[in-house]
Order: sequence, then structure tokens, then C-alpha cells
Amino acid sequence: MTEFIQYSYIQDKAYGIITINRPNKRNAISLEMATSLMECIERAKNDSLKLLIITGSGETMFCAGGDLKDLHGELTNEEAEQVLLKMMDVLYQLTIFNVPTIALLNGGALGGGCELASACDIRIAKTNSTFGFVQTNLGIIPGWGGGVLLAKRVHPSFSYQWIMEGSIYSAQDLVLKGWIHKLVTNDDWKDMDKLLEPYLTKSFKQMRILKEQFLDEIGVLGLREKMEKEVHQCASLWQSEEHKNAVLAFLNRS
Repeated sequence: MTEFIQYSYIQDKAYGIITINRPNKRNAISLEMATSLMECIERAKNDSLKLLIITGSGETMFCAGGDLKDLHGELTNEEAEQVLLKMMDVLYQLTIFNVPTIALLNGGALGGGCELASACDIRIAKTNSTFGFVQTNLGIIPGWGGGVLLAKRVHPSFSYQWIMEGSIYSAQDLVLKGWIHKLVTNDDWKDMDKLLEPYLTKSFKQMRILKEQFLDEIGVLGLREKMEKEVHQCASLWQSEEHKNAVLAFLNRS
């Protein structure tokens, strides 16, 4: 397991927490980190959890998406698809995880970071954070299957608009859209027990039943195939001039 991904089982509180610990790179996800995320999810399945949390380290960014060292513009479409599928698997396993999952959004998110947050059932954010499905501004579409998941979390019409425009929204705006479930001040953020109390006071059986019912309601039959199709469609744009130029412009700016 890479040092950039950490998993802790808080046995006395009955929850697990996966932390993306790469704040100096805005918690961008490398290929190695994708493998570690999957390992953490598999470990969490073997623990007695009421809840699985994913969060980031630092104060400003939950996750800025994929690491451009692994997702650079020189990949062939086929190579890009194989790399993207690694994180799609992570998102799918988070989506169907057998107890509720919460994204504790310690900061903003961009691109794949919003896809990762969308794989969780509940999103709790700091009041001053912003979020953007900005992939279309880079000449592609969501590449980890998160566009498919977004349409399960909010009205499909808004999902379509957000992805197509590549807009960045405030956390307050996204509460109104239903993507953010709760806003938390910086002071309240520090009290993890209070933050999680509404969830952890429930029984193990309640949480599993509620998650099972939620998955039935949103419909997961055929979900993996839809996510795989989105990954394939994203990869088909990888060698486009729009994508190559956008990545080059980003790297020159960095």
C-alpha cells in the first residue's frame, strides 16, 4: 500500500476511513494510488463497519483528479482506457459497498475528484469549498465512470449541464442541487464524533438494510457496463488535438 493512501479501522466507533494523503499534489490520484485504494476497500469489507468514509488530507483540496504523470496526453486511446479502468473499478466498488459511504470533503474537488466523491452515498463539505466537473474543458469527458454516477445522485438534466459546461460551483449551490448533503464550518469539522453521530448511533443491521434499499432504489443493474462505456468514450477522445492542447497548456501553467 502506498504511503499516499491510508486506511484506518476505528473499531470502537465501528467505521473505516480511507485518507488520500498527498496534499502537496492536491491529492491527485496516481496509478499506484488507485491500486492502493482498491486494497483499502477490500480490507474494509472484512471489518465490522457501520460506515466507510473517504477523505483527503490538508485544508484546501479533497482531490484534484488523476495524476498527469500517469494520465498524460501521449497515451494511446487503448493505453488511456486501461489506466482509467483502474479508478473506475474503485468507484464501482465504493458505489456498491455493503454499508453507507460518506465523502468527507475536506476541501474542493476537480475532475476525477468530483467523480470519486460521486461514488459515495453522502457528501459533506466545508462551507467555503468549490467543486467542478471540468473534464470537458480538457477535451474529454469524465473518465472514471463518475458521469454515470453523477446522474444517479442529482437530476440527470443538471448532471448533463454540469458536465457539458465544465462549471465550478460553490458548495452552497450544490446543496440546492442535492449533490452536497451537509455543510460544515471549519470549527465543526474538527469534531469528528459529532459530525458522524447521526450515522454511528444506528445499528449494524440498520445500516446494511438501508444501503441495500438505496442500491435497489437507484438501480445498479447494468451500472458497471454503463461506467465502462463512459470510460471507453473518454479514452476515444484521448488523442484528440483538444485534449492534447489542454493538457499541454495545463502543464505549462503548472
